[in-house]
Amino acid sequence: MAEVLRLLQLDDGFDSAAEVAARAAELLGVDGLTVSLATGGERAELMWCTDEAAGRFEDLQFTLGEGPGPDAVRTGAMVLVPDLARVGRGRWPALSIESVGLAARAVFCFPMGIGAIRVGVLAVVRRTTGPLTDGQVGDAQVLAHALTGRALGSVVPGMDGTVPADTADTLLHAVVHQATGMVSVQLGVPLPQALLRLRAHAYSSGRPLTDVSRDVVARRLRLDLNGNGSPSPVSDKD
Repeated sequence: MAEVLRLLQLDDGFDSAAEVAARAAELLGVDGLTVSLATGGERAELMWCTDEAAGRFEDLQFTLGEGPGPDAVRTGAMVLVPDLARVGRGRWPALSIESVGLAARAVFCFPMGIGAIRVGVLAVVRRTTGPLTDGQVGDAQVLAHALTGRALGSVVPGMDGTVPADTADTLLHAVVHQATGMVSVQLGVPLPQALLRLRAHAYSSGRPLTDVSRDVVARRLRLDLNGNGSPSPVSDKD
C-alpha cells in the first residue's frame, strides 16, 4: 500500500489515478473500488471506478439517493456491509430491492474528508460476501485519506475562477446537473425537486439516472409535473 500511495502522489491527474486504484484493489483483496466526490448534502457523484459491478452499484445509489455511500458522506463514518442480502429492508428500502440482481455482494464505504469537510467517499466492493480484516480496513482508511488530499487539489481554476469543462476532473455525472437545471426551468420547481423528479422517473422506468439525464439534455425526453416522461417535440427550445 505504501507503493500505491507513492504512485498516487506522483500521478499527474486525479482521473488517471484509476489505474493506481486497480492496483490498490488487488492489494486489498477486493474486486473493485470507486471514488465519488461530494456535491452537497448527502450526495456524491462518481469520479471513477475500477470494476463494472462497483460502478453499477454506485450508479444505483446515485439514482436512489440511499445506501452505504450516502450514509458515509452524511455521517463522516465508515459504513461496512459484509453481506448486502442481510441488511434490513428498513435501512435502505429501495436499494435492498434493486441491488438483488447486482454482482456486488459486499460494500465497504470510507468517508473522504478533513474534520467537518466532506470531500467524498471511497467504496470497496466485493462480488462475494465476507468482512474485511482489520488490516484491510486500516489500509483503506489510509487510501481514503490520501485520496482526500488529491481531491482537494485535483482541479486548478482558471484566472477567472472557472474550471475548464473538458478537464479530466469533470465529474461523470455532470450531465445530471445539466438535466436537473433544465427540468427546474421547464417545470418551475427548485433544483432539489427537479433532481427528485429525475430520480423518480429513472427508478420507475428501470433506467440509469445518467441515461435519463442524457435524454433530457438532448431534448428526447421532457418530464411533466408528476415526474412522468414524454418525448419532446423537435421544435422544443426551452
